[in-house]
Amino acid sequence: MQIGQTKRNLAGLFIAALLCQFAWAQNTGDIAKEIAPTGTLRAVINLGNPILAKKDNTTGEPVGVSVDLAQALAKKFNLPLKLIPVESAAKSVEAVTGGDADLGFFAIDPVRGKGITFTPPYVLIEGSYLVKKDSPLVNTSQVDQSQHRVVVGKGSAYDLFLTRELKAAQLVRAPTSPMVVPLFLDGNYDVAAGVKQQLESDAQGFEGLRLLPGRFMVIEQAMGQPNGVSKTANDTLAKFLMEMKSNGFVRDSLSRHHIEGASIAP
Repeated sequence: MQIGQTKRNLAGLFIAALLCQFAWAQNTGDIAKEIAPTGTLRAVINLGNPILAKKDNTTGEPVGVSVDLAQALAKKFNLPLKLIPVESAAKSVEAVTGGDADLGFFAIDPVRGKGITFTPPYVLIEGSYLVKKDSPLVNTSQVDQSQHRVVVGKGSAYDLFLTRELKAAQLVRAPTSPMVVPLFLDGNYDVAAGVKQQLESDAQGFEGLRLLPGRFMVIEQAMGQPNGVSKTANDTLAKFLMEMKSNGFVRDSLSRHHIEGASIAP
């Protein structure tokens, strides 16, 4: 009698476990459809921000923290992944808002927020100014003067921010962020604006350049989806990113890709 009851209890537990597993798989499948309606997770990767991604020197494929996060999300929900590399933040925005990508990696900005829903930030990046060594400018507060022309990547977070904040200086827009310093050097411009780490690298690669001390902004980098997706999709992405921060994934990815100067967002 007791043996038979034990067997029945074990069988009941086994069936309950199977039902739980089936329910979890079904729920995961439903969420996967919410974040990737086509059945493939399409992630746009901005190669114009070296903090987030760049081309591998050997393979030519995109690598970086944004690529790692896209791969981890696809693996979590058992989705095939399609990376869409672009050369500028503006192209990333176009891909997501135009329905060609399910998610992207962006600096949080109110202008972009008109078409994109952002997660909480995962990385903080500083925006800095670069000048020629013989420039009379010695700090960031001197930049916003009518005689100054500031080169910035078109559609970048710096472009959007400085468009709002600069009252007198004139903005000159390079096609992409990596082209900011070459354009700055080729023309009669006063300041180049961009990612601090990229400008530091350019200052070492080209003679006669120096960074102004301090920063003109701190950028909150986040993941983003089109505004039209469901709240379930938004919540799923936000929870995923919180997990990736708390378990050390983002920190380890930045370290693995030798990214210095970027900090994990609280």
